[in-house]
Amino acid sequence: MKFLKLSLVVLPLLLTGCSATVHLQPAEEANSGTCAKLQVRLPDTLDGLGIRTTDAQSTAAWGEPAAVLYRCGLPEVKLSTFKCVTSEGVNWLVDDSAAPSYRFITFGRNPASEVIIDSNKAVGVNVLDQLASTIKLQPATDNCG
Repeated sequence: MKFLKLSLVVLPLLLTGCSATVHLQPAEEANSGTCAKLQVRLPDTLDGLGIRTTDAQSTAAWGEPAAVLYRCGLPEVKLSTFKCVTSEGVNWLVDDSAAPSYRFITFGRNPASEVIIDSNKAVGVNVLDQLASTIKLQPATDNCG
């Protein structure tokens, strides 16, 4: 009986320890109503990767180890020298300075969202396409394309 009680206490601890929390920094406007609206509609999987627990408001991560990171609450971008791409109706600025990890920032949305994708573990276009329906809940104020 003692073993059974110990198992009931230890088993949940072991199960929660399988997937550690991903540590991220919240963006300046992470507590905005817009970010909250998007946060609750983020998909459970992206490009076949399951969502993980994060420790910062308006953030998310997918994959074990994390291959996709998301933050909402960055300042709106209306002018940039970064290349602009459109995925499922959402304009994204592409920062490829840390390839094979790519940073995508929404263009013309206030506040902006950021997605960092490790291209060795996830396909960028798949991730952006799958996030589009959530991001489009926030109206665009401008187009870069």
